[in-house]
Amino acid sequence: MPMGGGRLPADRTPGNAAGDGPSDGGPPNGGQAGGAGARTGLLRAPLWRGAAALCAGALPALTFPAPSLWWLAPVVLVPWLLLIRSAGTGRRAALDGWLGGMGFMLAVHHWLMPSLHVFLVVLAALLGLLWAPWGLLVSRLLGGSPSVRGAVAAVVVLPSGWLMIELVRSWEGLGGPWGLLGASQWEFAPALRTASVGGVWLVSLLVVAVNTAVALLLVVPSARTAAAACLVVCALGVTAVWAWAPQPEISGTTRIAVVQPGVVDGPGSIQRRFARSEELTRSLVGRDVDLVVWGESSVAVDLTRSPGTADRIAALSRLAGAEVLVNMDARRTDDPDRAGIYKSAVLVGPDGPTGDRYDKMRLVPFGEYVPARAVLGWATSVGKAAGEDRLRGSGPVVMDLRDGLRIGPLVCFESAFPDMSRRLAADGAQLLVAQSSTSTFQHSWAPAQHASLGALRAAETGRPMVHATLTGVSAVYGPRGERVGAPLGTDASTAAVYDVPLAHGTTLYVRLGAWPGYGALAVLAVFFCTAGVRALRTPAPERP
Repeated sequence: MPMGGGRLPADRTPGNAAGDGPSDGGPPNGGQAGGAGARTGLLRAPLWRGAAALCAGALPALTFPAPSLWWLAPVVLVPWLLLIRSAGTGRRAALDGWLGGMGFMLAVHHWLMPSLHVFLVVLAALLGLLWAPWGLLVSRLLGGSPSVRGAVAAVVVLPSGWLMIELVRSWEGLGGPWGLLGASQWEFAPALRTASVGGVWLVSLLVVAVNTAVALLLVVPSARTAAAACLVVCALGVTAVWAWAPQPEISGTTRIAVVQPGVVDGPGSIQRRFARSEELTRSLVGRDVDLVVWGESSVAVDLTRSPGTADRIAALSRLAGAEVLVNMDARRTDDPDRAGIYKSAVLVGPDGPTGDRYDKMRLVPFGEYVPARAVLGWATSVGKAAGEDRLRGSGPVVMDLRDGLRIGPLVCFESAFPDMSRRLAADGAQLLVAQSSTSTFQHSWAPAQHASLGALRAAETGRPMVHATLTGVSAVYGPRGERVGAPLGTDASTAAVYDVPLAHGTTLYVRLGAWPGYGALAVLAVFFCTAGVRALRTPAPERP
């Protein structure tokens, strides 16, 4: 199938290929269809065009915290789409897609630069390659003057291609699902409701579909009616979800305390941070809490080998009248077959550790382990990559509190994975708890971005979520993704109590899983099969 290079045969016109778009990313007179203006001036120079692609790809990062310009989402991809549309060849379109993807990866993860240094650029360049085929799709479907059928195909196929990229890069080994486009809409109630039906994946699909339709409205007069109709369909779809999608039913409340000791630096910082956490927990006496949550790595020893530390936390549990969920970052030696360093959520009651323990399953690449260390171990010499790999847990755990409340713990990075919170909700968790620490990136966008993920996970599962950190941002969300109480910022050292609404019922996302991904895959399969069949049926041009 001629995705990017060949011209249409002489007996064919644009609009006859699968998806009704030209097969070379633009017609021979593409300038008359609106592309010439974009190709003039500086954009004719490869260097300037490459810089424009990097910047256009980086724009979506502004919709995430900390800028939180989420309302730009319906148009934030339009400059990138129009730039690719103006590419004269498939090769240039693929390059624009790659450079834009690289710009997006750099912008969304820029706060990792102090830790990874130049390696971040290498990773962004490699992951950016995922957008090269998408660039070809954009050129094919938006180039020239798409017909009505072509415009509709573009609004369906391009979001499907984008979602495939998100699904592939969501694999833990490729960095995980940080910066999924749909996650930028965590403050927009209709988007949260949509997430309860198809997860963050469905929100991403809708965002890209709207951007595609807006691009068609702006530059393709022949497709404006079809593009406007597509926007109406998207709006009606979201309205239908708002009106008819199952909602979690509130079934009571629970009082959860979050202990955030704040930044503690210098000699003896581990001991002083623990002492500060103790002090803050003592302040909860008489507050009638059901659970006290400490952040990630709040305990630096294995409680099974440190009875003194375990006793101190048990004493706090007795004082507060509630169990304490701590997080150990320590070497485990009680099982010779699993000896090594784990990140573990451990529940401690009045009599000591209850036996409920969850070992982190999905680790941060380079931060907690180095993929293919024998090959990439040099990364430890140029940044702050893990000197020793952490070990993984064997499965999710739902913990039972004394009062009957069932909690599903996650550790840090794991709150970015929709499937993990979905599994916990399906296993009976009534409350999701993420323990985190982003102190390494304290003054960047990372703490706010990480905290915002809790809103999506809560909305997807219909279960409230507590995001507790050592140094902020800590936040709590209700079962519809709504914020509960005030978040604890990166400058806070305090303990806060939240009245968290509980809910029962099951969302469609928990029942059906990531079905938008299967739908997107089916769309692409039909598109490419149709294009292949039509290419085979097209007679070869006669030789002179």
